[in-house]
Amino acid sequence: MIVGVTKDFHVGSLREPIKPMVMFMNSWYGHDILVKLEKTHQQEGLAALEKVYKTAIPQAVYEYHFLDELNAKQYQQEQRWQQVIGIATMLSIVICCLGLFGLAHLATHQRVKEIGIRKVLGATVTQIVTILSTDFLKLVLIAVLIASPFAWFVMNRWLRDFAYRINIGAWIFAAAGLIAVSIALASVAYQTIRAARANPVKSLGRE
Repeated sequence: MIVGVTKDFHVGSLREPIKPMVMFMNSWYGHDILVKLEKTHQQEGLAALEKVYKTAIPQAVYEYHFLDELNAKQYQQEQRWQQVIGIATMLSIVICCLGLFGLAHLATHQRVKEIGIRKVLGATVTQIVTILSTDFLKLVLIAVLIASPFAWFVMNRWLRDFAYRINIGAWIFAAAGLIAVSIALASVAYQTIRAARANPVKSLGRE
């Protein structure tokens, strides 16, 4: 009998730690055959295996499964949640962008005379856009600061169910905040630039 020791490898869900396992060959036990195929010759390999299998055991049913697909089935719930959260996130972003666009339109309309006066006094388009955008960025940053601790808590609670998991670093929330700020700027850019480039004479002539 040949005995060998291999490095630890996982054959189950990542929710469970790697456990001791013994693999052995027996002529009276076992109905599965594990075969490694090259991806570039996968179809040819499957056809050759089927031919050999039916020649050796013609009365048996030939079935095969890919190991990565079997492993993926253990995470179907997580994949469904990923789809639900992805759709909900996209809808939330669209709704938030529409809200920011409306707020930007209202804010620029209410400050149209202020914008006109600033332009008459020599303010550039960049300066006016910066002034108008600052208020919206403050709200976005406050929202990020409020949401980050809650998101960190929920994500850590979810990851605790896995025996092998990553650590959530601060860079993830920094990247999320940067994306949120970029989306906010893109949402209000049209209104703020339009207001900043408007003719100050028309702005000051409004009642």
